[in-house]
Formats: sequence, structure tokens, C-alpha cells
Amino acid sequence: MSKHMARPGAVQSGEKAKDFKGSLKLLLKRMGQYKIIVSIAIIFAALAAVLNILGPRFLNEMMTMLFDENGIVISEVTKYGLIILSMYLVAALLGYFQGFLMSKISVGIAKKLRTEISIKINKLPLKYFDRNSYGDVLSRVTNDVDTVGSTLERTLSSLITSSVSLIGIPIAMFTISWQLTLISLLQIPLALLVVFLVVKFNQKYFIKQQNYLGDVNGYIEENFSAHNVVKAFNGEEKSQVTFDGINNKLRVVSRKAQFFSGLMMPIVNFTSNVIYVLICLVGSYIAISTNNMAFLATIITFMTYSKLFNQPLSQIGSISGTLQSTMAAAERVFEFLNEEEQPDESNKTLTIENVKGKVEFRHVNFGYTPDKQIIFDFNFIAMPGEKIAIVGQTGAGKTTIVNLLMRFYEVNDGEILIDDVPIKDMNRSYVRSLFGMVLQDTWLFEGTIKENLRFGKPDASDEEIVEACKLANVDHFIRTEPKGYDMVLSEETNISAGQKQLLTIARAMVQNAPMLILDEATSSVDTRTEILIQTAMDRLTQGRTSFVIAHRLSTIKNADKIIVMKDGNIVEIGNHNELLAKNGIYKELYTSQFENGENF
Repeated sequence: MSKHMARPGAVQSGEKAKDFKGSLKLLLKRMGQYKIIVSIAIIFAALAAVLNILGPRFLNEMMTMLFDENGIVISEVTKYGLIILSMYLVAALLGYFQGFLMSKISVGIAKKLRTEISIKINKLPLKYFDRNSYGDVLSRVTNDVDTVGSTLERTLSSLITSSVSLIGIPIAMFTISWQLTLISLLQIPLALLVVFLVVKFNQKYFIKQQNYLGDVNGYIEENFSAHNVVKAFNGEEKSQVTFDGINNKLRVVSRKAQFFSGLMMPIVNFTSNVIYVLICLVGSYIAISTNNMAFLATIITFMTYSKLFNQPLSQIGSISGTLQSTMAAAERVFEFLNEEEQPDESNKTLTIENVKGKVEFRHVNFGYTPDKQIIFDFNFIAMPGEKIAIVGQTGAGKTTIVNLLMRFYEVNDGEILIDDVPIKDMNRSYVRSLFGMVLQDTWLFEGTIKENLRFGKPDASDEEIVEACKLANVDHFIRTEPKGYDMVLSEETNISAGQKQLLTIARAMVQNAPMLILDEATSSVDTRTEILIQTAMDRLTQGRTSFVIAHRLSTIKNADKIIVMKDGNIVEIGNHNELLAKNGIYKELYTSQFENGENF
């Protein structure tokens, strides 16, 4: 089933923006561990802003000398020129170090968020991934965290500089001319009004943008993972049409978000230019009416301050757009981190001293959702060392029984016991350590063969690994490779499906768990490889309680008990011969496989 289609987290059209202040508060909280570095960065940014503000003030003093009736004193002009140059140089150095510190903070916060997400993923129940696409989770780990990390540096430093400039520049201007200062300050309420209106209106589009980006990633992940299926059914065109539809939604929302954010800068610039003209007109009038030509220096200084004052106002407009995108991404990250986790079971220390392998289901009822029950009053006992096969049509509940046994999901009613101990009273990690698993999907990780085989038992010796591979009929294949057991497995490694399956069997043998769960996977291999896999599985199950989800009924003739399931209920139990003699559902399934080649 397409997990992309099941994602409920996407913001739909017309939905209001989420908690902007709450996300900002959580983000600032994570900056708490960097409070010393943040304080230093704030001081550096503030000092740099103050020096940049004082520059035009000293420039005004220097230019006033040009209108001195006593003539120009070169030494004084030179002194002011060196002072101004030194101030700008120190401001540049402070800005550099402040940027370096903010980069350290932003990278550290991004690293911390990724670490929290990685830890969170391991604490989430499987039901979360049933309703959310892997691509959406990946988008939160990569795109959303990158957005938070990369923009935090620029946003915070610009916010500090802009705040200091908005306070400092009017003070500096007021010491020169209160009349021109009042004119310059007219742009503040106009600019802030524009910023407030755009931010309030535009936040919902940034949230939708991040969610639709998750949809795009989810669909891409889904299609690439099933690329062979798309090719086999000539589904490229349909896939492209679906992608274009999702991508178009992202385009429309992104365009609106960027359009309204882009309105702020030209509006702020327009108001600044109007103020710029007014300063020139009013300043010229004051100079002429007072016959004070030295006031021309003041006009030039105010023109410089006006342009300088325009920067923090423009930055606030830019920051607001960046902050919206950042908070939208942060909301998605914190939303993921706030998902309900599996209950903490660190206090459960109960273990079984000598595991025999008796497994009992007592009146088990279960449904993946409250409105759809899958398993109904399931009762069964597997004695130590027995090989139990579970068969039935697709949807009968075979895999669900295994999921409950491994505590991937918790039963709604009833209980499951191992050696008469309820598994709910034991730590779920301990319960899972009691089972070795060989799944139909042959999941191997990038790394050497040794590293893959040690996945379930990190301290396994080389001798244990080699012995397990011999029993799994895969030792010969490994030794024919140039690097043998040190061969690196990756997506580029060209090994067959059968060889992968034999390696997963060897991995289970290395783990040496007292019980086994096997999802037979011989349907896609040749006859010779099937025999090797079946022989390896027989060796693996010897002396261990094992549960086999049977696909080819011919492979479970030697099972001690065969459970036939239908609609979540046990309809038949017995060995192969007993069930055939009943002339019931099992015989019907068994006969149909040979007549029609079907697998169950």
C-alpha cells in the first residue's frame, strides 16, 4: 500500500497556521546550552552595529570642517578619517567572529535535532509508520532540520544587528538634527505595519510548503524503492502525472509564500526612498532659511543614516519571511518529537533463566485500528522445540500473529506467554532477543559480510560466523569472493536474492536465539537455491521452537503443527497428513497450489 496516500499530517487548504510562538520558544530553549556563546555573539553583533552607527556621526564632524570659515585643518581631517576607518575595520572583525560563533551554534542545534529525531525514531511504535510515509520522516530529518540550522545563523545575527540599529541610529541622528530625525522615523510605523500584516497572513503558506515538500519526498522515495514495479507495468507516465500533481501543489503554495514575502522588501524600500527625498527637501530648506551652509554636511550625514536605517527595516522584512519558513520547519520537527512513544520499560527486569520455548496465546484479540479487529479470541500453545506453521489466505492474520509475538504491537485483550511468563511483564527488547528472524525481505546493511552477520550478536567470534555460514550453505559462496568475509555489501554489490537469503539465515544462526520466526522466501529463487535455503532452514529450526509463515505449503510437510487461519480465526490445527485427511480448507489450499501454482 502506498504510504504516501496515508499521510494525515499534511496541512490542508484553509487550515490555520500552527503555534508560531510555541515553536520559537522550543527552538530558543535548545539554544540554552549555548547561552555563553550566544551572549558573546550578541555582544559582538551589538558592538559591530554601534561602530557602524557611529561612523556617519564622525563623518559628519569631518565634513563640517569643510565649511569652517577658518579653513581646513588637514591633521584634524586625517585624524577623523583614521578613526572612521578603524571603527569600520573593528566592526568588520567583530562581524566575522560573530558569524563564526553563530555558525557553530546553528550547526550544533541542527546536530542535536537530528540526534533527537534518530533517538525518537527508535522509540516510536510501528503504528506511527503505518500512517506516515518514510519520505515524510526523511524530509523532517533532512529538509526541515537543514532549514532550521541554515537560517538560524543568519536570522539571529541579523535580528540582533537590526534591533541595535533601530535603536542606535535614531539616537545618533537626534544628536545632529531633531527635525530631520522625526522625518526619518516616519518609516518605522509604516514598515512595521507591512511586516506585521504579511507575517500574519503568510505563515500558513510556509507551513503548507514544508508539508507538501514532505509529500514530494515521500512519493519520490516510494517510486524509487518500487522502480522495478513501475517499469514492469509501464507506469512511468502515470507516475509522472501523479508526481506533477503533488509537485504542482508545492509550486502553488511556494509561489504564494515567496510572493507575499517578496512584497515586504520593495514596500520598505519605497517608504525609505520617500523619506530620503523628504530629508533632502527639508534639510535644504533649513540650510537656506538659516543661511547655514554647514548644515549641508548634516544633510549628507542624514542621507547616509537614512540609507543605513533602511537596512534594518529591510532586514526585518527579510527576517520575517525567513523566520516563517524556519518556524514552519521547526513546527514539523517538534511535532515529530512530540509524537507518542512506546511506554518506557526500563524498570522491567524480569527474564527467563532457562528458556525452554513454550509459547502460549490466551484469548488474544487485536486490531490495528479500534474500528477494525483482525484477530478474534486466538488460543494456541506451542510446546518447546515444535515447528509451527501458519497458513491462510492473504489477510487472514498470519503476519499479525508474528507482530504480536515480537511485541511490535500490543494485544487489545488476552495475553501471550513464553514459558508461562506474560511477555507484557518483560522488557520488549528482551522479548525480541529471544527470537531469531528470517524475513521474506532480505534486509542487509551496507558494510562487510562479517558486520552484517554480527548484527544480532556483536561479540560473535570469527569461528562462530564461519560455522554458521557453513550450516547455512553460504560459506562456499563467500570464499569465492575476492575479499571473502570482508567483502563490502552495498546497493552496487551484485549478489543474488538466494545468496542474500542464505546470509540472513546465517545471521540468525550467529544470533543463536532460543526461538525462531521464519517468513519463507523461496518463491523467487531457482530450484537448486530453494533446496539450499530449505536445508539451511531445517538446520536452523532444529531443537528450537519456530513459527513459520508458510507460502509454499510443500515446504511445511514436516511441521509439528499447522495452524490454518481465516479472517483472524483458527479454523484448523494439525500436522500435514491430519489436515489432508480432514478434507477441509488446508487440503483445498494445498491442492490449489499444485493445480494453479498459487502461493499463500
